[in-house]
Amino acid sequence: MTFFRLKHRLLQHQPLGGPLVRRLTHVLVCIIVAALCVLLNFSGHSLTIAQTPESGIDLAASQEPAKVILGGEELFSIQRGVGAFSPQDRAQAITNRLIETAEDASISASDIRIKGQGETLNVVSSERILVTVTAADAVTADQPQSVLVENYRDIVRKAVLQYREERTSTYIRQGLLKTAWATGAFVLAIGFITIAYPKLVTRIRQWRQRRIQSLRIRNIELLAAERLTQILYVISRVVQTVLYLAALYIYVPLVLSFFPWTKAIGRGVLVQIHTGLTGIWQAFINYLPNLFSILFVCFVTYYLLRFLRQFFRAINEQTITIEGFYPDWAQPTFRLLALLIIALSGVIVFPYFPGFGSPAFQGISIFLGVLFSLGSTAVVSNIVAGIILVYTRAFQIGDRVKIGDAVGDIVNKTLLVTRIRTVKNVVITLPNSTVLGSQIINYSAAQDDPNEPPLVLNTTVTLGYDVPWRTVHQTLLAAAAKTEAVLDNPKPFVLQTSLDDFYVSYELNIYTKKPSIMAKTYSTLHQHIQDQCNENGIEILSPHYRAVRDGNLVTIPEQYLDKDYQTPSFRVESTNKQGHV
Repeated sequence: MTFFRLKHRLLQHQPLGGPLVRRLTHVLVCIIVAALCVLLNFSGHSLTIAQTPESGIDLAASQEPAKVILGGEELFSIQRGVGAFSPQDRAQAITNRLIETAEDASISASDIRIKGQGETLNVVSSERILVTVTAADAVTADQPQSVLVENYRDIVRKAVLQYREERTSTYIRQGLLKTAWATGAFVLAIGFITIAYPKLVTRIRQWRQRRIQSLRIRNIELLAAERLTQILYVISRVVQTVLYLAALYIYVPLVLSFFPWTKAIGRGVLVQIHTGLTGIWQAFINYLPNLFSILFVCFVTYYLLRFLRQFFRAINEQTITIEGFYPDWAQPTFRLLALLIIALSGVIVFPYFPGFGSPAFQGISIFLGVLFSLGSTAVVSNIVAGIILVYTRAFQIGDRVKIGDAVGDIVNKTLLVTRIRTVKNVVITLPNSTVLGSQIINYSAAQDDPNEPPLVLNTTVTLGYDVPWRTVHQTLLAAAAKTEAVLDNPKPFVLQTSLDDFYVSYELNIYTKKPSIMAKTYSTLHQHIQDQCNENGIEILSPHYRAVRDGNLVTIPEQYLDKDYQTPSFRVESTNKQGHV
């Protein structure tokens, strides 16, 4: 199958703008960015070398080896200076002369020969000195001077021939052809990786139900099958990324090596990538002991938390009972212990992190600590209040409570806030510090404890002194007996709480086990009190009522009055001094 047929099939498999095209676009952008970075790096390096003589440094006194380069290839190194010329000056001069010689086609490579005698031997071309080899150079290279100069001559001949060959039209055409084949292979590799990855994910998804089993030791599940599947997904994604980078790592230097002008850049890219990867790998190897320590602490922490979760879940479900420890304390206690264990683990592994002890690391730690200290005052107070509310068992989820002016059912309580749903179906969120500082009335506390008497609700009715108190008691108790949520045992009772100037205050007390419908119970009770008072001819004149019966009806509805009832009217009588009408 030719390259063009494979390319056609790939484009048919992935529509324009699909994942394959996007992957190729990303790869091309990465290639351009990498090339620009390398070019900038080489330009900066060249600029530094050019500026060195102007910086005031005595290059002649420097004895650092200098490389002689032709066409991007290193030929040999100059390790000794001559007189006022440093090794760098000698290497630069030799390089310039070799470039001029290689670009002069009239000079044959066979004309490059050895000339000289005594302490100085030269590699010359057409009577022009290319390389000078001194006795000091031979001593430094640990070779006889004649042997060293012959080696330099052979190296220069070969380099000149290679320099000229790489700049011929035939070599350039071959480079373009190789580039085309390398690009095709690169596109095929990227396409294959892109197409194969979804199939691998599908295969892993199929294995999840059949081949991927939970990792167990006896009855202890160390790693669930679902978690193993997720790990395989992550590994497959990492492998895909590594393959993309490997293809790019091979493609870019390979293409750059096909042309003489970019060969040095390609070699520099390889050297830089290799140096970087070697440094990363060496750092990883050196960090392995610390990494094992971190993994061990994480392993112990993870399974300790799993054990505690199962233990407190059993307490919450009452399969395990501890005297004096309530089931509703299980989850909050687990959260607190988990927070402490994680904090302790963090303190243990903190020194093993890369860069620990560096000024930057310490500065960031201090900065975060200051931010936490300044912004966590209210948070800490709410958390402390939440912990106190949990262990004082002031209320539970679903309890009917009154906190301040808010009356409703507890729908949620956390370490920071408590939420109440009122009888109007409005959710009120209260900070735990506010809840702890308020008066908390729990109407459901007696319902949760079977050893406690039921909740007592009360309402007050004020009636005049003309109504017999025994009649009032019977009337109010009859009204309580007709209310649905009122218990028959214990029986309701009536208290006369005060004897005021114009009326008597009667307090009706009832028992109920349904605090959640307290508002409805009050409403129904008040309706029945009105009905019973009307049936017994009792006028509710609250708080006090003054009237002159001048033909007005009484406050009792008509359906409760006798059929022969007559509206009262004024009686006007005159009397004399003897008291007769």
